[in-house]
Amino acid sequence: MAKGTSGRGRRDLKVKVKSARGRKLSSTRWLERQLNDPYVKRAKDEGYRGRAAFKILELDDKYRFLVPGARVVDLGCAPGGWCQVAVKRVNALGEKQGKAVGRVLGIDLQEVEPIAGAEIHVLDFLEDGADDKVKEWLGGRADVVMSDMAASASGHKQTDHLRIVALCEAAAELAFDVLEPGGTFVAKVLAGGAEGSLQTLLKQRFDSVANVKPPASRADSSEKFVVARGFRGRSEDEQD
Repeated sequence: MAKGTSGRGRRDLKVKVKSARGRKLSSTRWLERQLNDPYVKRAKDEGYRGRAAFKILELDDKYRFLVPGARVVDLGCAPGGWCQVAVKRVNALGEKQGKAVGRVLGIDLQEVEPIAGAEIHVLDFLEDGADDKVKEWLGGRADVVMSDMAASASGHKQTDHLRIVALCEAAAELAFDVLEPGGTFVAKVLAGGAEGSLQTLLKQRFDSVANVKPPASRADSSEKFVVARGFRGRSEDEQD
């Protein structure tokens, strides 16, 4: 038997991608990273639409907000990996006998391939009345609002940071309108210093606010996730 094919002699072989005419070096590096990313392989093996599914899995493993019976809103849900995770964990298909059946509502600017157990709508959550549409589709308020959205990259790190913080703040404002008291808000941000206003906003509305970088986030990425739990509800002036 040849050496290095089993037991302690086995070693992982890194896939190398040759440069090609017309392909930028950055594209070659991205392709090589994808081919060698264990989360990419796991996503394919386990039927998820992208490696991002493992980020919400790891966050939920730690904080346990996707419970059977929960009503979940996924903002910017394309391609659908977070919805796939939520469907399983909140028992949206009723597969866990004896457990409450939850609901998953996905929102995006573009059409998303259907996901069994999830209700997907094309909607700009920034438009007037978006919160009312979400509550109408859900048949009430949500227990979880989550977002893995990122603004289009400009190539300027500080500008991109400001854009994603602004997007996250807008998502938080919608969450304030649609969450049940005690609910959870989860969103991606980029580390960079401007997220202080977001932290202040969330700490005023939730009992606890944590900033987490799950293992599935690439080490060289500046992304992190804010997990705000225990929504305190709306003031009298904000009541429906």
